[in-house]
Amino acid sequence: MTGRTLRLSRLRRATPEGRGGRPSAEGRGAKPAEGRGAKPAEGRGGRPRRRGAQPKVVALGGGMGLSASLAALRRITGDLTAVVTVADDGGSSGRLRDELGVLPPGDLRKALAALCGDDDWGQTWARVIQHRFQSHGEMHGHAVGNLLIVALWEQLGDHVQALDLVGKLLGAHGRVLPMSAVPLELQALVKGHDPARPDDTDTVRGQATVALTTGEVQSVHLVPHDPPAVPEAVAAVLDADWVVLGPGSWFSSVIPHLLVPELVDALMETKARRVLSLNLAPQPGETEGFSPQRHLEVLGRHAPKLALDVVLADEATVPDRDSLTDAAKRFGAAVELAPVARTDGTPRHDPELLAAAYDRIFRMHGRIGPWR
Repeated sequence: MTGRTLRLSRLRRATPEGRGGRPSAEGRGAKPAEGRGAKPAEGRGGRPRRRGAQPKVVALGGGMGLSASLAALRRITGDLTAVVTVADDGGSSGRLRDELGVLPPGDLRKALAALCGDDDWGQTWARVIQHRFQSHGEMHGHAVGNLLIVALWEQLGDHVQALDLVGKLLGAHGRVLPMSAVPLELQALVKGHDPARPDDTDTVRGQATVALTTGEVQSVHLVPHDPPAVPEAVAAVLDADWVVLGPGSWFSSVIPHLLVPELVDALMETKARRVLSLNLAPQPGETEGFSPQRHLEVLGRHAPKLALDVVLADEATVPDRDSLTDAAKRFGAAVELAPVARTDGTPRHDPELLAAAYDRIFRMHGRIGPWR
């Protein structure tokens, strides 16, 4: 047994039943899913699933891409966990990270806000934790949710317990976990980062800098190179029915999850099905000029052993379906095209349309049967 295999085995046992002792959706006040009279469906690995059970879904990512995915997924399941990247070093998060040595809370805050309900309670708290102070002093630009999360980390001394408590306060429709308990630095090899040397490759440090680079990102890696995963995040992936990766900033929010060894091992070992949700448009800087299939190619370079079941893309953003299909086949995945963009012309996902696409994929490809 290798060292990484032994560590993964220990992580599987580190969390008791029920995903770290987390109460069920019904226990948190969520309405239980209604069955449709179908025979008991099979869960992952062919285990019987109780009638009316909802799929266990884990979403990996960061920033606004993960928020879009969570806003959709919370509409179709009450058993939802977000595993969030912790490499942000800009804005309020970067300042708190530098001053206090804490994990950057910003992407965690955004995920919690996305999980807030559409009722008055949920929307009020979503606005509160997203609120940024405007001043001429030290508080300028800090988000209320960032300060709340960091305060609870200092009070409780436990990242997961603190985030669970914030989720309870907000009435969040799911759980939010950091992918690692140590702050990470994202580094990238970038060709042409210096316009005066367009053919040279430089190392660019910091997520905020990588996201805005004017050069061509060749690859990314994390510092430290072998960061420990949060045990509850590994346990959630291993216990999931579906794992959703993306959409989001490709090099700074999506790929970093594939650079945490224990998370990658869990993704390869889990019996969950895996769906990759592609972006609606290339991102200036990181993926300027990328085709949908190019996104898959760079993903494969960073995680060559990764297998996928479904690649989801907006049908209006795929000019060459055959090329995307060929790229997806290298992961063992089928391509599903669906209208998931807002109709206002902006490259943003519509929560209802994305929810419908996920729901269709889960039913068609999951072989788990209806949950509601």
